[in-house]
Amino acid sequence: MEQVLELAERWLRGELGVSADPEAVAAGRAFRFERVRGRGQLIPVPDPEAFALEGLLGVERAVARLVRNTKQFLAGHPFNHVLLYGERGTGKSSAVRGLLTRFGSEGLRVVEVRKADLAHLPDVLTLLRGRPQFFLVFCDDLSFAEGDAGYRELKAALEGSLDAPPRNVCLVATSNRRHLLPERRSENQEVRLDEDGDLHLGETIDEKLALSDRFGLMLGFFGFDQKTYLRIVEHHAMAAGIRVDPEQLRNDALRWALDRSSRSGRTARQFVNDLAGREALEDADA
Repeated sequence: MEQVLELAERWLRGELGVSADPEAVAAGRAFRFERVRGRGQLIPVPDPEAFALEGLLGVERAVARLVRNTKQFLAGHPFNHVLLYGERGTGKSSAVRGLLTRFGSEGLRVVEVRKADLAHLPDVLTLLRGRPQFFLVFCDDLSFAEGDAGYRELKAALEGSLDAPPRNVCLVATSNRRHLLPERRSENQEVRLDEDGDLHLGETIDEKLALSDRFGLMLGFFGFDQKTYLRIVEHHAMAAGIRVDPEQLRNDALRWALDRSSRSGRTARQFVNDLAGREALEDADA
């Protein structure tokens, strides 16, 4: 009875850890961490969305460094955990999907963990430790408010815990913020110059920079100029088999970007999706 009561208490506190079907982990390529009745589980994603890294135009340098780091990881060589930061719609999340598309056949797997579940990150790492596959533990659109529970778990997992992350796990996060935590003007008042003129950050700012600094590889994804935006449109239009006159395609794409107040890769793909869908309807009605 005491064992049953202890088990029930742990269940109520959500401390039963994480479970996964070993055969499903071996067979699948993408997983999502979810809490089911207080217990963490790795849920297979049966048909993860494929994405070709060659479609990420305008951010080729960042993608090349990401690919190189992933090759080091898969080869068992030293590698870095990764933070992809920058403007929305520039391909950060697509880059992670692209890694799975390119390297899935070489044993790469992706486990997506939501920010709200980062408090359970140690359990996820324990579950993955020692498996023959290589796992990207992926947290998309990451940012923290002060006091968020997952902040310190992620910080410790990256560096600072006695229990280092498994060698078969690479932590990858995307964020619109480089420093992941909000910064206030009042905190700059803590910055000072010493007698030699050296700049010293205040304790609050130093603490907020500590998490980002623990990602060994920080790659910026920034907005595009008009020329790059149109190049992305042309790339996706060709892949979709669009038959529009090139000049009309250019003008319509610029008008679409103006309406959206954005010239990002996401905007380009959304424009081509709309155009391809309209063409398909016209063909069906003809």
